[in-house]
Amino acid sequence: MTNPERTVASHGQMLMQTLAPARLRESLSLNRPSSVRNATVAGMQATIAVVIAAIALHLSPWSHMAGFAALGGMAALFGRFASPSKRRSMVFTAGCLLTTPVAVLSSFALLGINPVGMLLLLSLVAGLLAAVAHRTQIGAPGAVIFVFAASAAISPITTGAEWAERVFATGAGALIAMIVCTLTDRLRDLDVSLPAPPTVAASPSTAVPPLTPGYAPQFAARVAVCAAISSLIAYAMGWSHPAWASIGAIAILQGVHLPGTIHRAWQRTLGTIVGAFIAWLILSAHPSFWQILLVVAIFQFITEIIIGYNYALGQMAITPMALLMTALSGHSGATDMAVSRIYDTALGALVGIVFALVLSSLDERLHLARHHSRKH
Repeated sequence: MTNPERTVASHGQMLMQTLAPARLRESLSLNRPSSVRNATVAGMQATIAVVIAAIALHLSPWSHMAGFAALGGMAALFGRFASPSKRRSMVFTAGCLLTTPVAVLSSFALLGINPVGMLLLLSLVAGLLAAVAHRTQIGAPGAVIFVFAASAAISPITTGAEWAERVFATGAGALIAMIVCTLTDRLRDLDVSLPAPPTVAASPSTAVPPLTPGYAPQFAARVAVCAAISSLIAYAMGWSHPAWASIGAIAILQGVHLPGTIHRAWQRTLGTIVGAFIAWLILSAHPSFWQILLVVAIFQFITEIIIGYNYALGQMAITPMALLMTALSGHSGATDMAVSRIYDTALGALVGIVFALVLSSLDERLHLARHHSRKH
């Protein structure tokens, strides 16, 4: 690497390129989805699975587990471009990655571990989930969905029956997702040309380039440490949902290169602000279970259609959907949840960006510099 290249790719230049107005403009631009049809079908499948799972649990003796069942139903979001046989495998894998962390963290919650300990365990599990999602190449929406399910399991429980209820409800939702996808997969378009994934060219100074199997351990460590820092800062500040900060950080780190990471931070923060306000309006009206479920279904379907155009648009629907799903589990405090979501997401985005910038390789910074010179 020549000296001029090192100067252009210095940390100081990287910071200026990160804060450049061009990054915000890029974050707000619209893209053409690979397949609106498959996005619509996946949205329909996930919506049906979530609704059936939530209703089934709501009408059972375990109505308080409806939220966990709805989380399991989100396994239907994965593998929308895969062949039918591969799709079944991916949805099954997603169901396991939703159910297993619920079982693991609920086991620790049953042991009465303190909140800080649970947040650290959640961070460790998040790193492992990120690594597994990377190695299995399970695709969008990525590990953040699995971590969201795991975060729901850190609340205290006192009996083995409560543990079994959580695991059963999440697994039942995942099973329903598999059945729904199997019955409706013929509606998907299997002849879709996907764009090549972005890459960062590696130089001899780079041990392992991103997007390779060997990168998974590095990615897992980065996610775990970043999630721990985010959630512990939120906890130290007395925020009511510190685990959401770790989710925000993990979502930012899913960008495969520095420009993508920066875009994710802008998009997630701006989309969350709008989405949290929408959720606040809805929850302030004190809706019933059936009204919440109806709105969750609408947002779930809308998310899958619009998120391909711009991640920020998707966040405007994902945020109220996530808050409403939390409400399905019996949590109260509409205003507190909505405001906390904004604070936690902004904190997670900030920590994620700082982490990505500080730990960036010379090749990644050079990639950002080249991108900036083309787009500026």
